[in-house]
Amino acid sequence: MKEHSKRIILAMIVACQLMMVLDASVLVTALPEIGSTLHLSTAALTWVQNAYILAFGGFLLLGARAGDILGRRKTFAAGIALFSLASMLAGLAPSAELLLVARALQGVAAAMATPSALALLSVSFSEARERSKAIAVYSAVSGAGGSVGLIVGGLLTDLISWRAGMFLNVPIGVALLLMVPRYMQETETKVGRLDIMGAMTSVIGMTALAFGFVQAASVGWKAPEVWGSLALGGVSLAAFVRIEARAKEPITPLRLFANRTRSGAYLGRLLLLCGNYPIFFFVPQFLQKVLHFNSLQAGLAIMPFTAVQFGMMYAMPTLLARFGNAKVLIAGLIIAITGTSWLSLISVESSFLPHLFFPLLVMGCGAGMIFQPFTTLGLSGVDAKDAGAASGLVNVAHQTGASLGLAVLIAVFEAANRPEVPSDTSFAHAISVSLVGSAVFLTASLLAVLILLLPAERAQRVVAAEPRNAS
Repeated sequence: MKEHSKRIILAMIVACQLMMVLDASVLVTALPEIGSTLHLSTAALTWVQNAYILAFGGFLLLGARAGDILGRRKTFAAGIALFSLASMLAGLAPSAELLLVARALQGVAAAMATPSALALLSVSFSEARERSKAIAVYSAVSGAGGSVGLIVGGLLTDLISWRAGMFLNVPIGVALLLMVPRYMQETETKVGRLDIMGAMTSVIGMTALAFGFVQAASVGWKAPEVWGSLALGGVSLAAFVRIEARAKEPITPLRLFANRTRSGAYLGRLLLLCGNYPIFFFVPQFLQKVLHFNSLQAGLAIMPFTAVQFGMMYAMPTLLARFGNAKVLIAGLIIAITGTSWLSLISVESSFLPHLFFPLLVMGCGAGMIFQPFTTLGLSGVDAKDAGAASGLVNVAHQTGASLGLAVLIAVFEAANRPEVPSDTSFAHAISVSLVGSAVFLTASLLAVLILLLPAERAQRVVAAEPRNAS
């Protein structure tokens, strides 16, 4: 394949990933306006996000399997087409109910396109060095796309409307669809069947868990629908594991978890997103409700984080070559925990500079060191037959962590938001407590890396060194 064609393919894959990741955050800075327009509370507003990311994460494994059976180029194109249509419907939605349905359709479409995009990247960049560079670009977009979405969403909300953020996807999607037949080659297909029951139990399980936590924030932990939802979530996820263990063609081959490195990468990434994603739900609302920024200003306020995270992309090849994935990942998590803990000190007396600006710089540095190692380790040692499922699990961990973390921390937020205290003071305190929760999740991610990933990487180095020592 010519170098020019490879660049175009990488640009197409990056554009697809940016659309999918950006849409997880493009409405965040517009949430206060959406809430007032469609009459949604802070807790209810989480479903504008969770309708998308739960469907995204829940159907990713099925989307990955569809790519294996139907062909990854075909699945990629179908996902882009559905995503463009759903984006148009979301932009036109006259009510909260229709907006949430359109957001869920966007999530299903993203679940079709994203794993096929990552698998096509692996196929198109077969040489180790060029694949590493391609994954670095992909990881940078995956990590920083969310914060870019905040800026774009804020700009469009201030200048036009929050609906413009949805319409933006349509011309990009059409352009990608026109380029797919020319530049992307179809991958080899496999004879098989789609594991519908596995997909449905996983989606029901994660949605029920998220609903339980969000309802707890609204009606309290004693309400029967809270414990009923949490119980349904647990039972559904247990059924999912049982189905996958017995299925002849599971969407999640459990053998992928036999590798300690991959298991650690999946768990670590999930816990990372549990802590990292809610930050970009809460901080823009702090900026708008406490510091009285407008939507554009709130989006631009995330620039310190975004700029440093993108900048780290250029340092990553050198850092990884010198220290390896595990050490860079550990250092990045420690830096991210430090920045998040620092940010959690904000209060109603805080100002953007210095109380938010400098912690965001530190957090951006840490985030820029995390996503590429997690992606690389999540795909390590995967057989060609499991490439689609493994790439799906990387994204499942990402999206599931985001939705679960947001659901848990909105419950923390509502519990800390005390009605007897003046509103701005109470709101700022609740945001601060929620950010402490984010730091706890990031710390759990670090522990997963130390317990699972670091020993596994040391063992691999010992095995790799044995032939040289023997000779």
